Amino acid sequence: MSRAFTLLAALLALLAVLAGTFSAHALRQRLSANDLALWDTASQYHMYHALALLGIAWASDRFRSRAVAAGGWLFAAGIALFSGSLYVLALSQTIWGQRQGWLGAITPFGGLCFLAGWLCLLVGAFLSPPANRAR
Repeated sequence: MSRAFTLLAALLALLAVLAGTFSAHALRQRLSANDLALWDTASQYHMYHALALLGIAWASDRFRSRAVAAGGWLFAAGIALFSGSLYVLALSQTIWGQRQGWLGAITPFGGLCFLAGWLCLLVGAFLSPPANRAR
């Protein structure tokens, strides 16, 4: 499982860097200050949780817990829902000519995934014996 989470973390971090670069070079002249702030928030949380996924990869080797693995999948879902909805919301005015406000209703579900992921990591690390210790 740690290999899968490491690969996913690397891919998501790469995409977060691309999102930040895209913001700095292509979107600054095209988006409003509000939409640019949405994009930047999305890319920051995207990177934070891609890096957290690296922590999950490490923890999944160290602790024998389904909770730790669940935390990794919740981080990935949170990136898709939280950051993804903010990325699309930031671009919606430019793409469709009007703001797609309904996308903002998806964002909190991504935030809940982030919170649940951190809780799973906490529980998994707290309750699981280390993998290198005899049971």
